[in-house]
Amino acid sequence: MYLVQSRPRPATDGITGLAEAVVDLSAIRDNVRTFRHRVPQEVLAVVKADGFGHGAVPVARAAVEAGATWLGVAHASEAFELRAAGLTVPILTWLYDAAELMLLSDAGVDVSVSTVAELQQVVSVVPYVQLKLDTGLHRSGSAPDHWIELTRTAAHYEALGAVTVRGIWSHLSHGDSADAVQSERQLQLLRTGVSLARRAGLRPSVVHLANSAGAITLDAPDTDLVRIGAGLYGIDDLGIGLRPAMRLVSKLAQVRRIRAGEGVSYGHDFVADRDTTIALVPIGYADGIPRAAAGRASVLCRGVRMPVIGRIAMDQFVVDAGDLGVEPGEPVTIFGDGTSGEPTARDWADWSGTISHELYCGLGKRVPRRYEEGTR
Repeated sequence: MYLVQSRPRPATDGITGLAEAVVDLSAIRDNVRTFRHRVPQEVLAVVKADGFGHGAVPVARAAVEAGATWLGVAHASEAFELRAAGLTVPILTWLYDAAELMLLSDAGVDVSVSTVAELQQVVSVVPYVQLKLDTGLHRSGSAPDHWIELTRTAAHYEALGAVTVRGIWSHLSHGDSADAVQSERQLQLLRTGVSLARRAGLRPSVVHLANSAGAITLDAPDTDLVRIGAGLYGIDDLGIGLRPAMRLVSKLAQVRRIRAGEGVSYGHDFVADRDTTIALVPIGYADGIPRAAAGRASVLCRGVRMPVIGRIAMDQFVVDAGDLGVEPGEPVTIFGDGTSGEPTARDWADWSGTISHELYCGLGKRVPRRYEEGTR
């Protein structure tokens, strides 16, 4: 039941609260540099959803320091936060309300436009737009049948000085796949869309399609940007040497012995088959620990993987510490980069049937973020 590791004990001492997410900003920089060294395009760092739960402003600053020339966010409010923090690089946002358009204009933020109706809403208000073409994801973006109308209308408004079309973009549907067949189809559709836009009189300065994985698998030298989201935080679907930037740590709150036959947590899903020591970790599903991982997950304490037993509760969960003699206050690594034998975010995602993205984004506000600079 216990996997004893001979690797060094992770540096989790000194936790001031019940738990914290420690973000290594040097890993963010290293991940940006990895993409800059591997692809010819410039990097747009996607820092939506509070930087995938890592903290949008610190992550954005680190990414720009490492050479990212654009930032991408989903909501307009996220763009305002970046501008308020003093970040001046170009920003693209793709979800906004009409009431936010004047503020977006004042902030100098590009907005994504998918329809003629959206375009007519933003002209003479927002100076820069990027037209989005749906090349197969079938979510947002102009349907190909409406693309000529959209580009001609945009060219008309641009000729009047009412707006500038700065970019054309699309989004991959299979961008995390090593097989780039579908992505190649989408690239060809985007190329056709760009050609039609130029025929209408538009001269976009940036064209972009690829996400983190697509940046590696898709040969698209005629695009100008790659949008790095997952890869920025070390989610490495293709094994290119990215570094996870976050580790989640806590400490044992209580320790007690139970006897064989005694159950643990709600419903007694776990019943001890021997006398053992159990320990309470004071973080739960309200903080982003996935309830579905119960019975499969583990944490690292004293270099030993301790299984999570019983149901994960709102504020806490229990681990089986066996006969290791642990004491309250001892540090616990819930997930990290795995180099010290601890579980990774990918492990927790697998245990709960989700993806690392959701795990990071789900960490609640009760978990403070602490920033550090790694030694690599």
